[in-house]
Amino acid sequence: MRKFAIYKSETGYYYYEYFDSIEQLHGTHLENIVTADKLPIVADEKGGYYCFKENDYKFVELIETDKDCPLTLEKMFFKNDEHFKLGWISPDGDTYSCDYTGHSKSARMIAQKFFPDAKFPERTLGKHGWLKVIDSWDGTEREHGQFVYSLNGRLTNRQINKLFDLGLYDNPEVKELLDNYD
Repeated sequence: MRKFAIYKSETGYYYYEYFDSIEQLHGTHLENIVTADKLPIVADEKGGYYCFKENDYKFVELIETDKDCPLTLEKMFFKNDEHFKLGWISPDGDTYSCDYTGHSKSARMIAQKFFPDAKFPERTLGKHGWLKVIDSWDGTEREHGQFVYSLNGRLTNRQINKLFDLGLYDNPEVKELLDNYD
């Protein structure tokens, strides 16, 4: 059984692996780095670790599981969240939220669910008609914007409706896609 600390962000829940004993560290890259007086800690997927604080305002709960990922796709990347800003829009018009650096990770999980044999998740989603909504801030503008990217250059009726609901209908790239709409 593995332990995970679950945290909440604006776009979904995320997790770190949780360690509260030296025995749990055996066989990990942290085995000869972390000492008992530093426990408990949480470790991210990139090799970093942090002191665990139960009073962290983003902390939600501890979970024990045999799975490598303790959360479902819909928990990690809120599906059809009313505050959707960035993420993916399916051909059916469903949204999966992520932050501005989370598109690759969310694409891996979406592809794992819908296209389990995909070798290149973002490309696979694009080829199957998914839209990628990314941050368009260039560092000089006053506000961040949203840019809608379509790999195949097509939209479905449900995506058009969703783009309208999200207030992205008037974006120049969306207008161009609509001009090509049959």
